[in-house]
Amino acid sequence: MEKNLKIIPFGRFSRAFNDMNDRHLDAACRLGIAPASSREEALSRGKHLLEISDCEYYKVDSLTHSIPYLVPKAKDLLETIGKNFIDSLESRGGGSYQILVTSILRVDQDVKRLRKRNGNASANSAHRYGTTFDIAYSRFVTTDERYLIPKEQLKHILAEVLLSLKKQGTCYVKYEVKQGCFHITAR
Repeated sequence: MEKNLKIIPFGRFSRAFNDMNDRHLDAACRLGIAPASSREEALSRGKHLLEISDCEYYKVDSLTHSIPYLVPKAKDLLETIGKNFIDSLESRGGGSYQILVTSILRVDQDVKRLRKRNGNASANSAHRYGTTFDIAYSRFVTTDERYLIPKEQLKHILAEVLLSLKKQGTCYVKYEVKQGCFHITAR
């Protein structure tokens, strides 16, 4: 059954989520690990990184250009986003959906491979510090088939959650049109 949920309009996504790379990088340099050239090097920093895997709040997509690790503050932020998204849906009588994490920690090797196929990928990406992740706004994971909620409404609810956290000063957010995701850095 298709269900429409009440959403709160707040304007254009590109205007609300326009934190540029320099802000993301500044926060990433302060909170994150030193960039690693290889995945082995990144994994050797085990005590500074926490593994990210599917949980009750989010699912991790098949990662082709990143590995599932974040610094503790970023992992906490990701869990908060997922929990708040689910709570927002439930408070509006929506079915169960989860957010989908599409990119996490990138090492230099990943960045080089990604730049060959993605013109938006930055050589000096905040993803290299373990503080940054991408959440899809065009794909969500359904955990309950009772209700079909239009993707645009799910996207808007996710945006409401992110805008609230951004206003609280917990993260920077960039709306990435071509990649279909929100690029988020803990601060």
